[in-house]
Amino acid sequence: MSDADNKSIESELTELLKRCSPETIQAALQFRKNKDSSQIEKIVLGVIDRHLEPEQRKIFKNADDSFRLYDDLGLDSLTMLEIVMLVEQTLQVSIDNEELRDLRTLGDVKHYLDAKVRGVDPPARSKTYRIEEVAALMPHREPFLFLQDVTIDGDLARGDYRITGNEYFLEGHFKDQPVFPASIMIEALGQLCVFFLLQGAHDGLSRKVDPASIFFTACDGIKCRRVCKPGDVLSMTVKVERVRHPLACFSGEILVDGQKTAHAGEIKLAFDFFPLIDGSIGNTQKSDSVSESDSSKLISSSVPDEKG
Repeated sequence: MSDADNKSIESELTELLKRCSPETIQAALQFRKNKDSSQIEKIVLGVIDRHLEPEQRKIFKNADDSFRLYDDLGLDSLTMLEIVMLVEQTLQVSIDNEELRDLRTLGDVKHYLDAKVRGVDPPARSKTYRIEEVAALMPHREPFLFLQDVTIDGDLARGDYRITGNEYFLEGHFKDQPVFPASIMIEALGQLCVFFLLQGAHDGLSRKVDPASIFFTACDGIKCRRVCKPGDVLSMTVKVERVRHPLACFSGEILVDGQKTAHAGEIKLAFDFFPLIDGSIGNTQKSDSVSESDSSKLISSSVPDEKG
């Protein structure tokens, strides 16, 4: 690379990263000149730091690969987009919007960019859904939706719910001593199971599940080990045990601050698919081992009135 090229790159990066630290600019120069992928981490950290408020910088100072950019740092989507655009320009890579939505931690971002620079496929990772996406898909609505974000990883679904203290039922449960009901904890686990079914992330789901068709049928092996109050975050995990239309079985657990809080050995849901229409309305294909009419009878005869 000629001296003129070096000066042009230096001038470009100095202008592009003018609000970043000198160390970030130097790392970017090393990357551009030598394609040194070891500089990616310095560049990413420097670009993120450049977009932070003073209080956020204090939090970010000791971040490791597990650090969550949205949850721990409180980045909003617009700031995240500004960071991505500056990283794209600096590293001369293109970041796909669909892939971007699943980059939750600092480690996710670094590993993804390293793969992009080396021209290999980014590492496979779980799919994460934020509150807007969860609310758009679920049949539940405020004030009876107890999921704020969901991650699906194979047969597992993980979700969180922060108890705000504003939940309407806490006014009477109990007076002057708000306690999050254990029954609502199990409801929250059930809602996580519902989201899993609606995402269709299982071989037993041959097509899209109709959200209006999902109901609780049974719940067994329930244990609750601690009282939960406003400020607590319910960290929920459910695992699909088996799915065969029109039934799906899960197990579930809730942790709060790493402590075992609630457990359900079996959560059983009845569900049905959206009908397939071929040619004209009413000509429905039946490809499952249990027919649509049989499944409807099973659901209507075995399900309580309350939605799950």
